[in-house]
This record gives sequence, structure tokens and C-alpha cells, in this order.
Amino acid sequence: MTVTSSGVSPAPSGRRGATLIFNAGAGGSEHCTPDDLVAALEGIGFSPVYRSTACEADLDAALADAQGAVFVAGGDGTVRAAALRLAGREGVTLGVIPMGTANNVARTLGVQGAPLDVIAAYGRSEVRAFDLGRVEAPWGEDLFLEACGCGAFADVMAEYDPEAGKSPLRAVQALTATLTNFDPSPVALCVDGVPEPEVPLALLEVMNTNATGPRLRLATHADPGDGLLDVVRIDAGAREGLLAYLAALARDEFTDLDSVQVSRAGVVEIPYVGQAFHVDAEVRPPVQGASGRVRIEVWPGALSVLVPLAGV
Repeated sequence: MTVTSSGVSPAPSGRRGATLIFNAGAGGSEHCTPDDLVAALEGIGFSPVYRSTACEADLDAALADAQGAVFVAGGDGTVRAAALRLAGREGVTLGVIPMGTANNVARTLGVQGAPLDVIAAYGRSEVRAFDLGRVEAPWGEDLFLEACGCGAFADVMAEYDPEAGKSPLRAVQALTATLTNFDPSPVALCVDGVPEPEVPLALLEVMNTNATGPRLRLATHADPGDGLLDVVRIDAGAREGLLAYLAALARDEFTDLDSVQVSRAGVVEIPYVGQAFHVDAEVRPPVQGASGRVRIEVWPGALSVLVPLAGV
């Protein structure tokens, strides 16, 4: 068994080298140890190197020279942290082992199940391209795997403040406080270089995966490998009641609602007037009196990902 937390040992003959990143704090991680994951990866022909990562610096060091397959066991936050360090790198393939709560990236790829079952499924898999979203904004540059947006959801996240820790009670309080006083301003988008009429939008999400946040499937048919982003909008003037949206999300019919418009684009420009944005699960807080623009574009094939073959 080739396991080390400080370096990469040569893979035995006939085995493929791999790196294992494991987040011991992810949901469900108490049911599976790094040794379990290493043994399972060995069972499908890999010689994995387990890298313990307790902080950002550890992750930087663990992935600095990684080659071949990089398996990331954890939730969307752990997957995002690793993926952003691997973006654009040749010779590296990301394998997601979902162990979080929402697992939006894994679910979009059709990777679901208990960790050891997922690893077994990787025994017969294919490599696919996975796009990322690039953001240029007054606050700086960002990358996202899932979504970037403004409007009701971003405002709720800003009120909730994910950095303060997960709390169902605070989530309900944030939702209530935001939606009670939410009054969207008109927005004039520019989509693939074409200006659109100014319309007040209750929700504006530029999606790469089909879900974001707490498993909100806002873009049912999004494909993170198609070289495009899904632009999801709710016209505030035609918006329906909160219960209608919750019911549609539960039925996975959100994009069928009359007030919801979805289009695909390579570049989206959004006027910035200091409103709150989110980039995946991170909040870019509102800045009173600020102005500018937020430019979002797709980065086609920024990552290579492993996906189990259908029917296996």
C-alpha cells in the first residue's frame, strides 16, 4: 500500500499513480476513513498517495506537483478548492468522491452513492471536459464551478453569511428578512455582446452545473461540458409566489415556470451598482455607491473529470 502524507512514491508496475485529498470534516466522512478510500482505490488499479490537508497551504502543497488522477473526497467546498488549483493544468484528471451535503458538482456529473461504491464505479470510467466560469468584477477576479449570480438568492446568502457556519435557523431568518423587503432594480444585461432591455430581475444566476447552494436545481438541463453557461432569470414583474417556486424546485420543474427564462451564452455582462453577488458558496457583499460591471464568461474544458460509464 503506497500511502504517505509528505510525498509521492513511484507506483508499482501496472498500477496508475493517484493523489487522494480527503476532507475529514465533510458530511458522512465519519463512515469512511482515508485507509478505506486508499484500499478501494488500490482495488481498481491505482496506487494512491493520501495527502492530509488541514488548511489552504496544505492543499497548495498537496496539489503543486500532482499528476494523473486526483481524487477529492468531500463536499462542494472541498471539490471547489481542489478544482481551482487544478484548472488549466495538463495531465491531471479530477475524480469526485461525494461526501458532503449538497454535492452539486457530483450530482451534475451523475456521480452518486456511498464513497466506496463511487470508487468501485470509477473502475470503468471515462474522462470528460468540465467547464468553469470566469468572473471579472470591481471586487476582483473569480472562478466558479457551479454558479455566480445576484438577486434574491445572493441577497439571502449575504444575509445568512456562510462564513458564520451552517445553521437552519439562521437560514430561515435570512430568507424571511430578505424576501420581506426585496425590491429588485432594473438590470440591462448584455448576453454574447447583444444588449437586452432593462428589466427588474428577482433572480439572476449564471449556471455551469444544474444546481447550486442547498441543492437548488435552477438550471435543470445545464451541461458543464458544453462550452456554454446557462443564464437563469426571473422577471420580477411576472414573479410567482414563493410556494410556487418551492414546489417547482421539489418537482425539478423550475425552468418550466412562466416567470423563469433560461438561455445559454458564452459571455454575460451585468451592470454593477454595488449589489450582493455570490460565487459558488462564497459571498461578495454589497458595496454602497459602487458602480461598474461584472463580466462572466465560460472557460471551456478548464478541467478534465472522471465519470463512471453509464450502466456500470
